Amino acid sequence: MNYSNLFRIAVRALVRNKLRAILTMLGIIIGVASVIAMLAIGEGSKAKMREQMSSMGTNMVMVMPNFQRRGGVSMGASSSMVLKYSDVLALRNEATALSAVSPEVRASGQVIYSNQNTQTTVYGVSEEYLSIRKLEIENGRVFNPTEVKSMAKVCILGQTVVENLFGAGADPVGLNIRIKNLPFTVIGVLKDKGESGMGQDQDDLILAPYTTVQRRLAAIDYINGIYASAVTEEKSAKAIAEVEEILRRAHKLKDSQENDFRVMSQSELITTVSSITDMMTILLGAIAGISLLVGGIGIMNIMFVSVTERTREIGLRMSIGGRGKDILKQFLVESILLSILGGALGVIFGYLIAKGAGSLLNISPIVQVQTVILAFSVCFVIGVFFGWYPARKAANLNPIDALRYE
Repeated sequence: MNYSNLFRIAVRALVRNKLRAILTMLGIIIGVASVIAMLAIGEGSKAKMREQMSSMGTNMVMVMPNFQRRGGVSMGASSSMVLKYSDVLALRNEATALSAVSPEVRASGQVIYSNQNTQTTVYGVSEEYLSIRKLEIENGRVFNPTEVKSMAKVCILGQTVVENLFGAGADPVGLNIRIKNLPFTVIGVLKDKGESGMGQDQDDLILAPYTTVQRRLAAIDYINGIYASAVTEEKSAKAIAEVEEILRRAHKLKDSQENDFRVMSQSELITTVSSITDMMTILLGAIAGISLLVGGIGIMNIMFVSVTERTREIGLRMSIGGRGKDILKQFLVESILLSILGGALGVIFGYLIAKGAGSLLNISPIVQVQTVILAFSVCFVIGVFFGWYPARKAANLNPIDALRYE
């Protein structure tokens, strides 16, 4: 018996029991749709996160204090006072792979304008910070070296702070606000950046000269971190090596001592986040794939029922010359057809579900070709694996017993 005849017989058998065939395929449809949707949303989330993190500069290098330990207990990095402005100067003067370096001093507090107030973080930085972090001025200007040196009380506001204090669309340049009860003059407003890949509002901030924040707001003589920009993304690794070498020398660390600081690059963070999202996507896909197994069991169950219902038909086919392998192929083709049809419908529904979820989550789901190929391959394997035993049972029936079957 050729395969075209087998296919026609299989289609007729499925059409005869349309509802049963649809219910049988339902497990495969749900399984494939779940896998396609999960993987598409995962890929879309990863792409969006990479795009957002790349918008902050893929050649950015960050230096933070290392975790401090006292008596074997971690005190966290915030308690460290190891980074000084002299480290910034050393990096500016000695590092050849860095194009810009800025200190960062952080202070949180209440910001007041008239009868409005908000809680935000004030970042004390130098003028290079904006180019390093890919921040742009929408209105106004950046503070100049003279204002940094004189600890001038000037600041640049993020869009969220502007909206909270002055209302959407307002122009606060030239107005005075109070930060921790100190008067500051607004000299600029940053362009909208939106949320970061981690869900953090990148517009809820105030920039001010690092000297002002360090002395007038935080009252400290150290800095919280250093942000730098490598000459190119390709030289990020060289920049990290240079930073470690220069800071170890500046901190007079012996060869046996660990770094009292941490150096990270934006590209490393992107790679780390991508690996985490990959792991989560695979985990979710694996969980969704369990329903494929359930769908396969459903196919096996219905094929057993089909063999039982069609026992007399099988006996009749054998009595007129049908061979066991023809019967085996007939039921195997039916099983594979059920699985492949379920897989095709699952891909369509999975894509629609991913698009719907993507619009709710504000991401663009990505359905990869290899995911669809994998889904169909798995469906084919499920059709063969779970259809083989019922088909073999049909092929091994005794023709006499089959014809006598009521």
